[in-house]
Amino acid sequence: MSHTYDVVIVGGGPAGIASAIEAKALGLTKVLMIEKGENHSQTIRKFYKDSKRVDKDYKGIVVELKGSVDFEDGTKESTLDYFDALLDNENIDTLFNLEVEKITKEKDVFRVTTSNVDYVAKNVIIAIGTMGKPNKPDYKTPSSLRDKVNFNINKSSEGEDVLVVGGGNSAIEYAIDLAQTNNVTLAYRKEKFTRVNDTNKKMLYEYSAEYGLEIKMNTDITSLEDENERPKVHFNDESYTVYDRVIYAIGGTAPVDFLKSSGVTFDENEKAILDKNFESETKGLYLAGDIAVRKGGSIAFALSHAYHIIAHITK
Repeated sequence: MSHTYDVVIVGGGPAGIASAIEAKALGLTKVLMIEKGENHSQTIRKFYKDSKRVDKDYKGIVVELKGSVDFEDGTKESTLDYFDALLDNENIDTLFNLEVEKITKEKDVFRVTTSNVDYVAKNVIIAIGTMGKPNKPDYKTPSSLRDKVNFNINKSSEGEDVLVVGGGNSAIEYAIDLAQTNNVTLAYRKEKFTRVNDTNKKMLYEYSAEYGLEIKMNTDITSLEDENERPKVHFNDESYTVYDRVIYAIGGTAPVDFLKSSGVTFDENEKAILDKNFESETKGLYLAGDIAVRKGGSIAFALSHAYHIIAHITK
């Protein structure tokens, strides 16, 4: 507690890593990054299948990057290797397996409370993302099916009948990844895809024709029940199908309660109130990445946030 950091960064994903790199590059020497997982980039490690494509831009929206992080399209593995190298080369102070419990503004500094010790900082950047807390359906999932109802494809096995639920890029990529070795159905509640990049959409229909990937539009799930330890899925057209596995990819939610308790204010739409520098109404407290824009998927946005925040702090 006798040591005051220039900036403490909460979260070790792309936005957090870039914030640490830019801070060092722009002359801040006392920089600490805290990540509750055992390593950086937990969303990529947990929710991305091996060799999955990782795009810089979201929905093809090109963001011109400034600063020291020069990220390009790649794969899960090349992306993790790149962020490994950034952290190693810059010798960033990092703490893993440590969760931030509370952030409190005390006069001109912040107290960052963890389960082990408190840290004091002049500025705090919250870059925790949303996918660490995936959205879950409103209906109940029987406890006996918890191993068969997932939020990523890590537990999938070849030859399963799989239902993927969702209409974003993650859902379509899950369906595509599984279609070559499984009987896959993709169910989406709307009549058309509105959040999918052109490459994924094209591949989806190609895989539908080549591998029999079934696409169910205007389809919602009303309930799940256990049918001999397999998910029996009831749809809104009063039909049902029994699958070996159900995978939800319906987005994530920002930890609003944590943000509010930390001093972030929200408007009537539950959107964080930030200025053009991504600074909250609590001066010195910033949001970066998915939680700043309430939409995920853009590493370019996250890197851009980091540069602008650090530039504002150092200015």
